[in-house]
Amino acid sequence: MELGKTTLCEIIKEKYNSKIIDADKIAKKLSNDTSSKYYEKMAELFGKESILENGSLDRKKIAQIIYKDEDKRLALNNLTFKFVVDEIKEEVKKSNDKDYVVIDAPLLFEANLEKICDKVIAVIAIDENKIDRICKRDNIEKEVALKRLSIQNNDEYYIRKADFVIYNDKDVENLEKSFEKILEEI
Repeated sequence: MELGKTTLCEIIKEKYNSKIIDADKIAKKLSNDTSSKYYEKMAELFGKESILENGSLDRKKIAQIIYKDEDKRLALNNLTFKFVVDEIKEEVKKSNDKDYVVIDAPLLFEANLEKICDKVIAVIAIDENKIDRICKRDNIEKEVALKRLSIQNNDEYYIRKADFVIYNDKDVENLEKSFEKILEEI
């Protein structure tokens, strides 16, 4: 089993009265909805060549663009922050019957979502594991994964900003125990 923030979210969902809000899934849902403002703005930003025959956005094409063009990447982030963050906040409001509401967001700090969180947990992996995960998830070569990692904030950024850090270099049991220790502290 792959270790990471998604695995931790699955553990929390299974064991606790919780709601997991996945920013990537929300962004994907909004970008696949051809009637959404987010889709409309994405199509404007990336042009007709980023739209597949069936009308959906060509996510692979967009990924290629944003990892080569910083201006487009920043524009995409701004769009995402505007539309996805609003959706996340709505989901949080609808979750008051839960003991824990977890926001799984790779750009949590960049989107200023930490401001609506009581505590932030960073899940840190060694670079080799990150690269393997990216290659498998996106079906890309190691060099492309390395390029993607190079434009992201490094681990120190998240360690400095988070309230707690979990190093997920062992196994699922360790990941779960690390989270339980954090709960005891809270």
